Amino acid sequence: MSETGGNLLQIGQVLKSNGTDGELVIGFFDIAPEEFDCKEPVFIYFDGLPVPFFIEALSPKGSSRALVRLTGVRSLEDADEIVGRKIFAEGEEGQEEDDFGALVGWTVKDADGRLSGTVTGFEDIPGNPCIDVDTGHGEAMLPLHEDLLLKVDKRSKTLIMKIPEGLI
Repeated sequence: MSETGGNLLQIGQVLKSNGTDGELVIGFFDIAPEEFDCKEPVFIYFDGLPVPFFIEALSPKGSSRALVRLTGVRSLEDADEIVGRKIFAEGEEGQEEDDFGALVGWTVKDADGRLSGTVTGFEDIPGNPCIDVDTGHGEAMLPLHEDLLLKVDKRSKTLIMKIPEGLI
């Protein structure tokens, strides 16, 4: 059974605490931090139940990360308790969390914008999900890790990735 239950979709993850007053660094997946609607709650699961939080302050740090202050998180101890947890938001009906299979057919480009290939499949390797990419010269398997995924453009169905030397 999905951790989300209803129509909550994972939008990011708490990467680390920042400072001593409860600020957090959050990595966002399918949305740029500045596009997030702070009037809507985000949810973090505790004991299997979604707990709503509101974003009081959000300062983008690059294209997929932001420095965030959540309601009720006021100390380093509060922040450290949620580091590593997934963040969810209300989503559209029919979408599912971690539906990486939907990436099949997407274009993969390197950090310089050069075409690297097309996604042909998804490998659900525990702790290391990967995508299969047809490079035009053969198949390559790329890890879907937040440090390598620079941008997800849903409109053009393009993944911009920092591709380590030798993988393609």
